[in-house]
Order: sequence, then C-alpha cells, then structure tokens
Amino acid sequence: MSDVAVAPANVVVTDRALARIEAILAKQKSGTVLRVAVSGGGCSGFQYEYNLVQEQPTDDDLVLGGEKSRVLIDSLSLEFMQGAEIDFVNDLIGQSFQINNPNAVASCGCGTSFSV
Repeated sequence: MSDVAVAPANVVVTDRALARIEAILAKQKSGTVLRVAVSGGGCSGFQYEYNLVQEQPTDDDLVLGGEKSRVLIDSLSLEFMQGAEIDFVNDLIGQSFQINNPNAVASCGCGTSFSV
C-alpha cells in the first residue's frame, strides 16, 4: 500500500499527516475540517495557513482525506500547490505539518514562507 493519499489535483497527503489530522479533529466539534491555504506574506512572498474551520466544502474546494481527516484547499491556493505533498514531521526540533511544494523556487530559513 502507498504511504500517500492521492487526490485528482495532484496534491497528496501522507498517511502520517492524515493520522495527525484525524487526532486533531477528534478533539474538535463535529464537522470541523482543516483548511490549508496560501496567502501573501512571510519573508519569501507567500505562506501557508492552517485553520480549523466549521464549514462545508465549496464548489471550488479540493477535498482530501477521509471523513475523520478532511482537508480543504481552495482553488486559488491550489494553483500554488499543484504537485505538493502535505506531510507531518515529528523530529528532535518539534512537530509540524510541512508542505513539500515543487513550485516553490525559494523559501525562508525557517521554511514557513516560499516564493514561486
């Protein structure tokens, strides 16, 4: 079995990330989802936002994951995230979601912002 869930828009979420999202959402009010978005800002021009929201997907949202680990990405953000992998890393310096984005040509030293 593959270690990633593949979406039609060529964005993947690893099993590690799906498991962590499921654990986070299990502690939230029913119907909560994780919305991942790209916004302007950060030292390299764009940054990722992660928000727990109580909303249904819109017609232009990409829906990833399953019933217990639902992730939404809006169509504008998806333009910047084509081919990206959303992962969850737990190492000596901490735990975090990381987006490995092939469209990013540069990123800041801490890895929270990027440019295309």
